[in-house]
Amino acid sequence: MGDPEPCRMKHTEDPEEQRDLMEVKEDREELREVKEEREELSEVKEESEELSEVKEEREELSEVKEESEELREVEEEHNVKPGEKPLSRSKNKKTFLKKRRAKKSTTCTQCGKSYTTKQSLEIHMRVHTGEKPFTCDQCGKSFAYKQNLEIHMRVHTGEKPFTCDQCGKSFAYKQSLQLHMINHTGEKPHHACHHCEKSFLRSFLLKKHMRVHNGEKPFTCDQCGKRFPYRECLNVHMRRHTGEKPFTCNCCEKRFSSKQQLEVHMRVRTGEKPFTCTQCGKSFTYRENIKVHMRIHTGERPFTCDQCGKSFRQLAHLKRHKNIHTGEKLFTCDQCGKTFMWASDLKTHLTVHTKEKSHSCSVCGKSFSQLRTLHRHEKIH
Repeated sequence: MGDPEPCRMKHTEDPEEQRDLMEVKEDREELREVKEEREELSEVKEESEELSEVKEEREELSEVKEESEELREVEEEHNVKPGEKPLSRSKNKKTFLKKRRAKKSTTCTQCGKSYTTKQSLEIHMRVHTGEKPFTCDQCGKSFAYKQNLEIHMRVHTGEKPFTCDQCGKSFAYKQSLQLHMINHTGEKPHHACHHCEKSFLRSFLLKKHMRVHNGEKPFTCDQCGKRFPYRECLNVHMRRHTGEKPFTCNCCEKRFSSKQQLEVHMRVRTGEKPFTCTQCGKSFTYRENIKVHMRIHTGERPFTCDQCGKSFRQLAHLKRHKNIHTGEKLFTCDQCGKTFMWASDLKTHLTVHTKEKSHSCSVCGKSFSQLRTLHRHEKIH
């Protein structure tokens, strides 16, 4: 009888071994996932490198295309037709491209204006940046260009380098001399204003004048924001902020911020009255005074009270009149504290304190402090 067949026993494993096998299986799966991720990263890297190469190729092609277009423009400038021999060696591609790129480097990126040198471009850029590197050591005013500072210095030095060969009169500015020469040539103004009948010898003067009518004020003070129709007015105004007074009286050495102020001051000293009324012959020191005076003849009363409708020739008279409505007494006696509505009343009152009697009777010589008291007295005689 043969040996009995070995017993087929059910295969069983230890639970710990089974857990170890599961962990090994998980580790293998993680390793496989890591391997796959690495392969994917490698592919991404390769794709990135390929994209980078494509980008470089495109940039190179763009540069070649740009050079080709520039060269074609150069050939067109030199009338090189298709089919003809290319440019000579002395005028090869590199030379022309170098010149062309140099020209681009001296072109303003703000307004497109081109210059022959880089230095000229840098000076031009001050128009856009507002840079003013040249400063006057007398008044502190700054300028964008050295030439403008040199011209400005004539205000302080009194230099007048432009002289009329007809009469010998000198001027600080060339433009002033050119306008003066019209007096000798007899040229008549032919640029007429359509608003006020004024005529001008030059079109730019008419253009400036038109700002009176259209209200244009293109010049603004960077200190207070006030606007002006003319640069000259702004320049004079700026001296209020800087304290500059470049005009000096030769007699008393008093200084003024404008030439007009000096001229008016000189009239006070000399007694000159250049403004004469054509109606009655009365003369005045100031232009404004004759304007006010002419209202006597024309009957014009431009200042009207908004309370009662009464009109006045002068603004000062209107302001004084308004005190009637408000009852305000702005004028106070510094001796006794009494207040008055009018400055003239205060002046009369002060004679009470000073005992001044400036009004005398021409018949008996008796003096009075007030004019109305004198008038009452004169009725006795």
